[in-house]
Amino acid sequence: MKNKFFLFFLIITLTSFTSFASDSVFLKCAAILKDSILKKANEALMEKPITITSSYCKRSAGGIHDYYSEGDYWWPNPISPDSPFIQRDGMSNPNNFNDSRNAIIRFSKIMGLLSSAYLLTHKEIYVKHALQHLNAWFVDTATLMNPSLLYAQAIKGRATGRGIGIIDMIQMLEVVKGVEAMANSKVMNKQILIKTKQWFSNYLDWVTTHQNGIEEREAKNNHGTCWVMQVAVFAKFTNNKTLIEYCTNRFKTVLLPNQLDKDGSFPLEMKRTKPYGYSLFNVDAMTTICQELSTQEDNLWEFTLLDGRNIKKAVKFMAPFVEDKFLWKLKPDVMYWNDWPVAQPFLLFGYKAFHEKELFVSWSHLNHFPNVEEVVRNLPVRNPLIWLNH
Repeated sequence: MKNKFFLFFLIITLTSFTSFASDSVFLKCAAILKDSILKKANEALMEKPITITSSYCKRSAGGIHDYYSEGDYWWPNPISPDSPFIQRDGMSNPNNFNDSRNAIIRFSKIMGLLSSAYLLTHKEIYVKHALQHLNAWFVDTATLMNPSLLYAQAIKGRATGRGIGIIDMIQMLEVVKGVEAMANSKVMNKQILIKTKQWFSNYLDWVTTHQNGIEEREAKNNHGTCWVMQVAVFAKFTNNKTLIEYCTNRFKTVLLPNQLDKDGSFPLEMKRTKPYGYSLFNVDAMTTICQELSTQEDNLWEFTLLDGRNIKKAVKFMAPFVEDKFLWKLKPDVMYWNDWPVAQPFLLFGYKAFHEKELFVSWSHLNHFPNVEEVVRNLPVRNPLIWLNH
């Protein structure tokens, strides 16, 4: 009788805990992250909304509701400070205006934590607080952000905004995944949900038709990857089946064929001054696309080009260098070499797809809550539970 009671209790507990999860990967992650998530989420309950309207840069050609950032690797010309900025690849200028980006990253962190805590506890307090932030960013006309990145990564004397700046929008990925995780909550405000979906639908219209968006889509390296990644996530959120199919096909016909080498490396990332960090970033983005878009009928994890190249080769190439970074044969990155790797999502998503336990072991031992700004900026998946709950 005692054994039957214990079995019944165990079934009820696991059913409650996994009602938002389809497999044990969610449970394994939750076991590692739960305490930290709840602690940080409870701290996030104290955070008030701060949108891009809270800080304006006079150098912006846009208005207070327009996202604005400046090219990371562009610096004043030492010969003539008033002349157009010059590029120093891989070297971030600490004096650039980054308040808009930092506001989105903060928003993303808060939404990721609140939604993860909701999945773990089903407590509506996390949803209620998330709604305050969603309202400020997407509904309230005094504080909302316009659905475009026309003035992203501007360069003094050269451009008021560039297509390359659209990569900053990957910071909104976990906002969307967080909303999806909380969408069926009893306290979810349907009007805010509708307005939020409309905002992202408007953004998709802009990023797929404006010249800046088209330029970013056609980028040959991680920028092209991140265009597909963000469009895929936002398209699923807004149920844009045309764009979902487009992103799936682009992964097969453009991203893998043009970026992946036969050994599983990404040559265009390896040529950069930060080849290790950029290689991690690109494989994270590629595998996030696979995680988001794969279906039973069209599994991107299994898709293989005629010459044998596939995403598994990319995972297998980078995994040893995460386990032991000093196996890396190229020169160390010019900046942030000591801050990588962290809990790279490609390890976790790769484990879910390929069931190779060493990938999960490697992921589990790494830093899951980095605080180095550059690392956070280049880590599109920081709250894995909200990506695994379907």
